[in-house]
Amino acid sequence: MSQRVVVGICGGIAAYKVCEVVSALSQREDVAVQVVLTEHGAQFVTPLTLATLARSPAYTDGDFWQASQGKPLHIALGEPADLLVIAPLTAHTLAKLALGLADNLLTATVLASRCPVLVAPAANTTMWEQPIVQHHWQTLQQDPRYWAIAPGAGRLACDAVGTGRMAEPPDILVAIEVLLHTGGRRDLQGKTVLVSAGGTQEPLDAVRFLGNPATGKQGIAIAQAALYRGAAVRLILAGDRPAPAGIPTHRVTTAAEMENAVLAEFPGCDVFVSAAAVGDVRPPYLGDRKLPKSELPATLPLSPIPDILQAVAAQKQPHQHLIGLAAQTGDEAAMRTQGRDKLHRKGLDAVLVNPVGTADSGFGSDTNRGWLLHRDGRQGAIALTSKLGIACALWDFWRGDEPG
Repeated sequence: MSQRVVVGICGGIAAYKVCEVVSALSQREDVAVQVVLTEHGAQFVTPLTLATLARSPAYTDGDFWQASQGKPLHIALGEPADLLVIAPLTAHTLAKLALGLADNLLTATVLASRCPVLVAPAANTTMWEQPIVQHHWQTLQQDPRYWAIAPGAGRLACDAVGTGRMAEPPDILVAIEVLLHTGGRRDLQGKTVLVSAGGTQEPLDAVRFLGNPATGKQGIAIAQAALYRGAAVRLILAGDRPAPAGIPTHRVTTAAEMENAVLAEFPGCDVFVSAAAVGDVRPPYLGDRKLPKSELPATLPLSPIPDILQAVAAQKQPHQHLIGLAAQTGDEAAMRTQGRDKLHRKGLDAVLVNPVGTADSGFGSDTNRGWLLHRDGRQGAIALTSKLGIACALWDFWRGDEPG
């Protein structure tokens, strides 16, 4: 049975971005999309455009008193909804939601529903920073129904530079997928989650390095899935992949930088997920200039890199949990054996074993598969799915629900 997502669009230039969100959702067989535009939202993107992308009617305030299935439209839209998404959320509609007003189709639909509501504001910086707007913003976030993607900083449509840019469609789609998976449960609320992601690099000279092809996609997905389950999340990221919206991110390059960042952050976290592909050895550093080929040594002595997980395990307190990833190649039995060995050898609470020898689950792929192993003996297999799907399954498993 399809899950129902109602997308509300308010009056702001960022409304054009929401077309990408609606289009992506409508292509999913497990999601039914309906769109509601405010009076001003319909001046930026037409109902015809949204109806075409959603494969269903797009409603406006002119339809407010229309009946659907024997019920007023806002009831017919709100009652069965699994998720409401409002993007862009304007200061005007933010105030209405914070005060519980329902004077148009969108706000009435919100009050007629019980599902989670995801909001992505957009505003001119001066407007966004007004104390009354920030008061409404804080009020809304105190309601457990509401999940927020705060606006980012950058150049705005008015040519001002500052905070107010609506979150990008990929970040909104991530939040939607997690909230549909969890039903809006905040089962990680009160937890601080630290995630390491990406592949470290060990420099040889000014331009050469020893590294690996890890991109950080899986680790970022794990951090995002924790964020939209209510955790306070910190990310330590190697590589140049964009940082995810709403997650404080510490950039590193080398294994030593990764180790320093992890050891500094670990005492303040409840769960550490070591998803980074940290190098095992480093070459000698031959200088801060590019060496001509003629000066490159024929052989390179390699030094072992200290194991970050072992250093973390030595500091672990009773309330803290360690989750590792084991990227393996070979047959399934051998990979699971290697993962179980890592679980016990490094003192982990759980490990995700994933095969990286295939194109659909290797470094840089958009999909993944694997096996979850827990120190208490629980285990579960995850069939090929998106990396965000893997992340959701990992947190389900850690919370005690075995993946299907």
